Parts: sequence; structure tokens; C-alpha cells
Amino acid sequence: MRPVFEWQIGSRALQLGKRTLIMGVVNVTPDSFSDGGLHLDPETAVAHALQLVADGVDIIDIGGESTRPGATVIASAGASASSSGTKVAVSEREELDRVIPVIASLRRKRSEVVISVDTYKAAVARAAVEAGAEIVNDVSGFRWDSRMAKTLTELKCGAVLMHMRGRPEEWRTLPPVADIVTLIKRELRERADAALMAGVKRDRLVLDPGFGFGKNHEENYPLLKRFAEFHDLCYPLMAGVSRKSFIGRALARDGKDAGIPDRLYGTLAAETAAILKGAHVIRTHDVKACADAVRIADIVVS
Repeated sequence: MRPVFEWQIGSRALQLGKRTLIMGVVNVTPDSFSDGGLHLDPETAVAHALQLVADGVDIIDIGGESTRPGATVIASAGASASSSGTKVAVSEREELDRVIPVIASLRRKRSEVVISVDTYKAAVARAAVEAGAEIVNDVSGFRWDSRMAKTLTELKCGAVLMHMRGRPEEWRTLPPVADIVTLIKRELRERADAALMAGVKRDRLVLDPGFGFGKNHEENYPLLKRFAEFHDLCYPLMAGVSRKSFIGRALARDGKDAGIPDRLYGTLAAETAAILKGAHVIRTHDVKACADAVRIADIVVS
């Protein structure tokens, strides 16, 4: 059905495959596509994380910079901001100020909770792990900061290597791909191999094909339909489909895509489909609803 792995995340390991793990999203940002500004205050973010724990989450993923469509990101390590247009990337200092208090407070309140930090900056990853995070979730696949792979090797934490095409500010102009699944498989393999060559241990990696990240609406449906093919890479797999725009497009009525508040049931259907295709971890905003769906889907795949 689905392979079983031991995900080494530092001082402990998570078993993947016997049941689906849920990663809950805590965006400490003013501009994330789904919930920007709702949890920008550290106390509010921690309270939200604690509610997710009560709802059945396994991992809390804390992020301090939005990588929504159109966002500008820092071009390389050491850069402070993008110079294109009027949008300014989140600086390293600002990101640290957003996420570290939340991670540290959550670690103090619930020491057993597994915390992930959603960042592509090596310095933020290091500070987050020192504050109590055990996983680094890098949407760039360790490519935007040349220090990231080495930093992960030194930290000996868990890591999620996600696939992304281009950068958020480029997504609307990317040419379509004839076979998106084959392309992502090849590039994920190349990027995982590069991480191994840099010293990251294989049993610390989870791969994520990156739904919506540089894929147009139509490219996400075969990605979901053929998700099981990513098992050919022989790594545990994460799927993040929660509230994505391709779900809104599939649920369109009268020519208008479903808005974010109306994507819950479509999200649950997509998350269930991903589990039935072999996803080990589901990253979601709606933890309580997802937890119920997971319990039924896991009966099928166990």
C-alpha cells in the first residue's frame, strides 16, 4: 500500500506510513493567500497552534514569509530585499522576529509538540532549530540559499524538500509543461541527490511535489491523480493541497472560482485522494476536519 519510513528529526524519529501525519499551518504573516494577518501577533499565533494541537495535529509548521503567487522573495543568501517593483521581500531579521518568539513560546508550553519552520533562509532555519524546531520546510528545495543544505547537515534536523518551478513573481508567465509529473519527478530526484551530496542524510528528508508552486491550475490535477508515481523516488511524501487555487477552479460555479472560505470540502477530497495515493504527511489549514478525513482514509490504506 504505502511504504513505511522512520523520519529522523534530531533527537527523535517519526514513523511515517502506518498512519497519516497532519502538519498544521501557522502563518505569522500579514499577506499569506489564505489567512494572512490572522495570526501575526505572537500570542495569537501560539494560541492558534495550541488549538491545532487540540484538533489533532502532529506537526506545527510555523512560517514568517508568504510565498503566495506574485510574492517577491530574496534572490540569494545575504540579500536583504528584492529590487523588482514595489514589493519588498521579508528580510532575515523580520522573519526571525516573527517566528522565533512563536517557536520558543510553543516549545515552553507544549514540549512534546513537533515544530517545523517554513523558511528558505539558512540563518532562520538555524535560529528556529535552536529555539525548538525539529524540521525545516523549505519551499525552494534548498536552492535559494546556498548555505541551506550545509546548515541542515550541521543541525541534524528533519527537512522537507519541496519542488517549485520558478519564483512566485514568475508563476503567471511560466510556459506550460506537457508532462508535469515526469518533470517534477526528475527535478525532485536531482535536488534530493544534491542534498545528499552536500551531507544531508537520506532518512532526514521528506519530499513534496509542491502543488500550486509554479504549476498552473490544469497541471495540478494530474499531479494529484498520479501522486503514487512519486514513490518511485523512494522517499516519504508530503502533500499540501489545502485551499489551493486549483481547488477553487475545480469548484467554480457560474464561471467564478470558489473563494477560499468555500474550498473546505474540495480540500478534504483532495487530501483524501493524496492519502489514498500514498501521501505520508498532509499539510493543511483545517486540522480538525482533516483529522476526521484521515481516520477514514487510513482504514483504506492500512
